[in-house]
Amino acid sequence: MKALFITVFHVARIVSDLLRSGSVKALVAENMALRKQLIVLKRRYKRAPNLTMWDRLFFGLLAGFILPGRLLQTAIIIKPSSFLRWHKALVNRKYRKLFSNKNPKKPGPKGPSEEMITLIVEMKQKNPSFGYLRIAMQIYHAFGIKVDKGVVKRVLDKHYKPKNPGNEGPSWLTFLGHTKDSLWSLDLFRCESIRLKTHWVMVVMDQFSRQIIGFAVYAGEVNGVGVCTMFNSIQTGKKLPKYLSSDNDPLFKFHRWRANLRIFEVEEIKSVPYTPTSHPFIERLIGTVRREHLDQLFFWNKGDLEKKLEQFKQYYNESRAHSALNARTPTEKTKGLSKKIIPIGSYDWSHHASGQLQLPIAA
Repeated sequence: MKALFITVFHVARIVSDLLRSGSVKALVAENMALRKQLIVLKRRYKRAPNLTMWDRLFFGLLAGFILPGRLLQTAIIIKPSSFLRWHKALVNRKYRKLFSNKNPKKPGPKGPSEEMITLIVEMKQKNPSFGYLRIAMQIYHAFGIKVDKGVVKRVLDKHYKPKNPGNEGPSWLTFLGHTKDSLWSLDLFRCESIRLKTHWVMVVMDQFSRQIIGFAVYAGEVNGVGVCTMFNSIQTGKKLPKYLSSDNDPLFKFHRWRANLRIFEVEEIKSVPYTPTSHPFIERLIGTVRREHLDQLFFWNKGDLEKKLEQFKQYYNESRAHSALNARTPTEKTKGLSKKIIPIGSYDWSHHASGQLQLPIAA
């Protein structure tokens, strides 16, 4: 502590001499440097002088006052290059302290706003089955704001914590409660009622607009007559396409089914056998119906199932954004409508498909 006091005292004396007379500063600095070097030489060391941080600070400060031509004569244990290096370090530290920001911000683009984070988290909480791309498209459709699915992933990883991972689903109240217009696709899938009774569902979609033309339900084991009955109930009152795409299910090889299409003057196109990827749009639609709707609720009978499928059809056609349609809905694609933009600071939530799904609307 005593040595520190002496060093600070000497530095203060040098500064006062500089203020009084500029001609004496070099001589005073040389004397101080020589005296300090003698003090260092008296310390015990093996190979090199034991220089402390205060020694380096002191010599670096004096180097600014000693004439460059006198550094060689003044330096006994220290090279002139060391003086210059220490002095440069002092200069860098001075300007770093003067111009550095006390609260520096990390470079790079700004993250999403608090409103956007809240919207993403709420949409995931209300629709656990939605993925990153689905949430991004729904935000673009509702608010006109393009959000990358990677941003959605980072927001959910940081802010979304499911209450019971592995058991996500609706609440008990909700649970109980390529020429235009020339190609349709259809397929069948099976589902079981709460009484374990088998129901077959036919779904028909328009390949161009991704619009669901309709659903038809048949209770029990379906046959050729049942397939024709379901298709006729869907196409009634609608303009028939020129082509109809189906898979190689034996149900679509019945004579009655083929005769039915000949009457309507519709040409049937078959997919590649045992290759679901050759019929991708309708297969993906069936997966969406199961994942976002039927897997989340019970149905009692044929009438109850038809009602629930009709609600999902309305949601799918009018509210659900599609990546193939540039985040527009099938209805907007068909009627040439533009997306309805909602201010992100003022919105509410609307229920769709028996309350299973919730999407933002204008408040």
